[in-house]
Amino acid sequence: MTWKLRRLRQCEKCPWKVSTDPHEIPDGYSEEQHLALARTIAAPASVRELDGPMVAMACHEHAPGEEAHCVGWLMNQLGPGNNIALRLMVRTCENIAGVSLDGPQHQHFRDTLPRSE
Repeated sequence: MTWKLRRLRQCEKCPWKVSTDPHEIPDGYSEEQHLALARTIAAPASVRELDGPMVAMACHEHAPGEEAHCVGWLMNQLGPGNNIALRLMVRTCENIAGVSLDGPQHQHFRDTLPRSE
């Protein structure tokens, strides 16, 4: 059975973009909610996630009930995040080849959080 991503282009204020200040994410940025997204990050190369439901980071531009994967998160987890469960899942995705990122990306979730000054 195949499936399609709802979103292919990274949004302007994606926290995975090096150029994004998380405090400029629209619609009321919450550092507490951002920190809670750490649960969406797989342990690199772990197969632990294969047994349970996958938890994904949703794009902040989509309303509840109409969620789409965060493109920055998706590409991080497929690349440097080495999320094995996600890699297996996208083998049946019809439009994964159409995903595009916008500029330099953070390599680690911790780098997406606001800088403490």
